[in-house]
Amino acid sequence: MIDKLAIIGVGLIGGSAALALKEEGVVKEVVGCGRGEANLIKAQSLGVIDHYTHDVGAAVKGADMVLLSVPLGAMRDTLSGMRGQLADHAVVTDAGSVKCSVVNDVKAVFGEIPGFFVPGHPIAGTERSGAEAAFTELYRNRRVILTPLQETDKDALLRVERMWQQCGADVVQMTVEHHDEVLAATSHLPHMLAFTLVDSLARMKENDEIFRFAAGGFRDFTRIASSNPVMWRDICIANQGYLNEMLTRFAGELHELAALLQSGDETGLLEIFQRAKKARDRYVDGVNKS
Repeated sequence: MIDKLAIIGVGLIGGSAALALKEEGVVKEVVGCGRGEANLIKAQSLGVIDHYTHDVGAAVKGADMVLLSVPLGAMRDTLSGMRGQLADHAVVTDAGSVKCSVVNDVKAVFGEIPGFFVPGHPIAGTERSGAEAAFTELYRNRRVILTPLQETDKDALLRVERMWQQCGADVVQMTVEHHDEVLAATSHLPHMLAFTLVDSLARMKENDEIFRFAAGGFRDFTRIASSNPVMWRDICIANQGYLNEMLTRFAGELHELAALLQSGDETGLLEIFQRAKKARDRYVDGVNKS
């Protein structure tokens, strides 16, 4: 049972966790914290949180579980706001998409990695944001990655793991560095491609006609370009090392594809498409079975 849960950043991620834990009956009180008054009022009216404050220190006071779901660019200031206000039994975890940057922020604020801090990242979401986007089922049968450090207290790790399991998630662990490398390929690169494609087409003279006749494939592929631009700017900057490696590799693959097309190499094109289809089908089958 979580007596008091503090959600710092009441949007899709934090709000959905609060709703799931409330439905399971494993949290007594949820306090929300954020900058936007209208969003917090909406969150309270929807039952996502019980009450709210704009003061991070006040929000975490007395909380036994703190979930940070703020943009990466706001993480350090948020951590600074809670320093000296946490209860002795408090556990702090986050939902940041880049773990190295969050760990560095924690070190900068606290001077070390406190045992109560458990880095985490739920692999779930939609292109929508804000408290209204939150829903109870977001984490069901989805993965949450925890990246505990040598300093992380084992009891704190177990408490965070249990919280996400109560939300319906499958919890796995990996190192901070491996997480950032994997997510650069599977999440951050696809978002960059979607943003760039839509922006490129929008700047063409015929953009009205292009978007008017866009088929389902275009809508499916570019759906994530409706995600929060500020959040994704922060993610890209925070993971620029691994992301640049992936962009360079992908750019090379595109050049090879263009060369095959230029030469009319039907066999080469077919081989790429067949490999991709086989890999994609295997991935979808694996997701559906899990």
